[in-house]
Amino acid sequence: MLVHLAADPLAGSSISADGVGAASGVGQSAWLLLALPLIGAIVLLLAGKAANKWGHLLGCATVIVSFVYGLILFFDSLGKAAADRVTELHIFSWIPVQALQVDFGLRLDPLSITFVLLITGVGSLIHIYSIGYMSHDDGRRRFFAYLNLFVAAMLLLVLGNGFVTLYFGWEGVGLASYLLIGWYQNRPSAATAAKKAFLMNRVGDVGLAVAIFLMFANLGTTQYTEVFAKIGTLPPGTVLAISLLLLLGACGKSGQFPLQAWLPDAMEGPTPVSALIHAATMVTAGVYLIARSNPIYNLTADGRLVVTIIGTITLLIGCIVGCAYDDIKKVLAYSTVSQIGYMILAVSLGPVGYALGIVHLLTHGFFKAGLFLGAGSVMHGMNDEVDMRKFGGLYRKMPITFVTFGLGYLALIGFPFLSGYYSKDAIIEAAFSQEGWRGWVFGGCAMLGVALTAFYMTRLMLMTFFGKQRWKDLKSADGKDFHPHESPLVMTVPMIILAVGSIGAGAYFSIGNRLADWLEPSLGQLQEHAAGPIPEIGLTVISLAFMVIGAGLAWLFVGRKDVPVERPAKVAWPVRAARADLYGNAVNEALFAKPGEVLTRGLVVMDDKGVDGAVTGLAGILGFLSSLLRRTQTGFVRSYALTMLGGSVLIVAALLMVRFS
Repeated sequence: MLVHLAADPLAGSSISADGVGAASGVGQSAWLLLALPLIGAIVLLLAGKAANKWGHLLGCATVIVSFVYGLILFFDSLGKAAADRVTELHIFSWIPVQALQVDFGLRLDPLSITFVLLITGVGSLIHIYSIGYMSHDDGRRRFFAYLNLFVAAMLLLVLGNGFVTLYFGWEGVGLASYLLIGWYQNRPSAATAAKKAFLMNRVGDVGLAVAIFLMFANLGTTQYTEVFAKIGTLPPGTVLAISLLLLLGACGKSGQFPLQAWLPDAMEGPTPVSALIHAATMVTAGVYLIARSNPIYNLTADGRLVVTIIGTITLLIGCIVGCAYDDIKKVLAYSTVSQIGYMILAVSLGPVGYALGIVHLLTHGFFKAGLFLGAGSVMHGMNDEVDMRKFGGLYRKMPITFVTFGLGYLALIGFPFLSGYYSKDAIIEAAFSQEGWRGWVFGGCAMLGVALTAFYMTRLMLMTFFGKQRWKDLKSADGKDFHPHESPLVMTVPMIILAVGSIGAGAYFSIGNRLADWLEPSLGQLQEHAAGPIPEIGLTVISLAFMVIGAGLAWLFVGRKDVPVERPAKVAWPVRAARADLYGNAVNEALFAKPGEVLTRGLVVMDDKGVDGAVTGLAGILGFLSSLLRRTQTGFVRSYALTMLGGSVLIVAALLMVRFS
């Protein structure tokens, strides 16, 4: 069943400041959404060891209260007319510098409130899960402080009423991500992964920053209402440049090609971090940025085409690499790369896809967060082991984890009537509806992704929960025997709630265009998109067939034979390429790291031999001259008197020559 969620191509391009009301009622206290987790982070960081016994409870409480307040704002907004659902809360004048006037304010509209509920709702469940997962970690209080800091920054990112405020939150989530990825400070791999994520995100952040500079230089403002009202006055080339620079920022934060290599390495952090930051929230920031900037992308078909190409390439890269990994978290990481690619593809289609991208973003938040927490539960019962070749038959030992993980798996591969079935199939339909070759190419790639997704996820399920219990004859990295067991309730209850969302969220959001209608004030008036070359029912049948083929091939290659505990010495080139991340790291090193290293070395030599050489040479000359002059200072009075007499004689002689010349 495919549901139409499309938007008017002209909607959103004429937003004006006059059309945005001031926040009133419960909206006047919206700053509490940010303040609560921020205060929690500050208290936990300053309290030190005194907070070890209750720090995790405070960390959970701040996010839960923010979620409750977000629900209040949501229901308050539901009772208003669509035109009254967009309001702004002015907090203070942040940057008043002559022509640059930047207010620190919050924009309360359906899009931002939707993200607030996702961040605080899923975030609350992950915070609660972390109580059990991090129970034996000595730094648990600090871990919750970092989680609170991340939630506060992410809320600022989605609630800010301008691009500068968004950028502030954008950098905040980058900092929190760096701290959490590198949590295990005794592991060099974690430190390397954190640095890699930080640096690769900086590349994208430069693009976002330059886009903001262009907005101010050409429009004199960075506030959403003013930028969107004036963007139509700019030349097409300038609009295209801004759209591409915004895309660069989105690629960095959302792990899209060519900046996707940091996301799988980020799995070095604790699993709750992977679930919150790298599955449900931070990596969706790029999707939010493009959707929020829809008035800009509405004006540039070329910009949208580039976004479409990036999303399509990324979804295929994620699928292909995910088929080859044996690390359960890295398979899910590349699955995230792929699914974000689907979202980027959706929002790149313009008015016919903005809502589709947000629908898939929300459903993905449920089932992918559940999958990561399920992976963490497996690791919790398997001495932190992540190699699926050492698993097998765990459904008997971990029944709750198996069921909840299985529901997330079915939702992800698009099993009928689960969440992913509604959101992903709608994106495929919209992709096929594009004119000419674009429909066949982009729609075909999205359809191929269905088969690949079913393959790598079925492979993961078979290697982890079915087959021989391979762990019985093995030991963990620390030499201990494996004793798999179910996780405590504090971990399984959040997994169960997310599994419920994996079942019903897609139908709830999609049927009757419920979410699309709600997002109309933010994304524009909705309308049907053009019919594609293949009827809807035909696409549904093909999609289901591809899903079955992918799952069947996984059973053929993995399910019906024993999984080797050791990786074969020789593998085919395509498998080697996939396990090498399709040489993404090699390309980045060849194009950026190596030239940068050579340039750095050249600058160091220039600094040492040129700048330092010049300074050292000048100092040597002055030292030589001073040594010569120093010899004239003997300390004898007769020498100084003789020098004065000689000087006086010379002066008198000079005066006489002038007088008689």
